[in-house]
Amino acid sequence: NPQADRPPVTRAVLDTLDGTFVEVTRLREDQTAFLYPSYVTRDSGPGEIVVWRTDSNETVTVRGGVLIATRGLGGDLLSTEVLLAGNGLGPASGGERIYQIFGGNNTQTALTLACEVTDLGPETIEIIEVRHATRHLQEHCQGSGGAITNDYWIDAGRGLIWQSRQWAGPHVGYLRLRQVTD
Repeated sequence: NPQADRPPVTRAVLDTLDGTFVEVTRLREDQTAFLYPSYVTRDSGPGEIVVWRTDSNETVTVRGGVLIATRGLGGDLLSTEVLLAGNGLGPASGGERIYQIFGGNNTQTALTLACEVTDLGPETIEIIEVRHATRHLQEHCQGSGGAITNDYWIDAGRGLIWQSRQWAGPHVGYLRLRQVTD
């Protein structure tokens, strides 16, 4: 395990960095990488689109903090149609979500899920030695692909999602995204 050889990331180390970074962990494999924003844009839809990239070119793309695509992870999430909350941050209170999953041999599978969001209230979380006051939203989705649960810890005042746990398809499983610098 190459990660076992790495020293732990501390706030002192993070404070020496210029720029914004997220920590992405593939929870099934317990693999963690730090990603930087390689592309940021807005289109006619709600929420800012950010492509987060590793030095080895894997990417995680979010819209308003909600995962919409992955590349380079194997069995990638090609795209996601998702309704965002009115402020463009996090998922809408309910609705349909359509995941397009890469199946190999240039095939893709569409998974359509009905989603419902529950506000679990205020929660203070800690990310590498810094505490953040957030609102914890939990999204339950079910349909043709079974059932999944996504979690979002949102700071509406700062306009960001400090932490989330989101499903990236049956091959990748869940990803935990944590904003480690802003």
